[in-house]
Amino acid sequence: MLPLASIERIARKAGVERISAKAVKELAKIVEELGYELALEAAQVARHAKRKTILAKDIKFVAGKS
Repeated sequence: MLPLASIERIARKAGVERISAKAVKELAKIVEELGYELALEAAQVARHAKRKTILAKDIKFVAGKS
């Protein structure tokens, strides 16, 4: 699981003033699941490009940020 302090810091950067411990744990779980899905899709993109290495551009592509 991701460090809860890091997740809380992300929430605070997003403008959250108060967040419960349960909410931080739930956010960490969801962020980890999303990261896992992005990594899986990025791996498929890299394999399609005949590469074994996932590049930053692969992550940006699957996240829709390219």
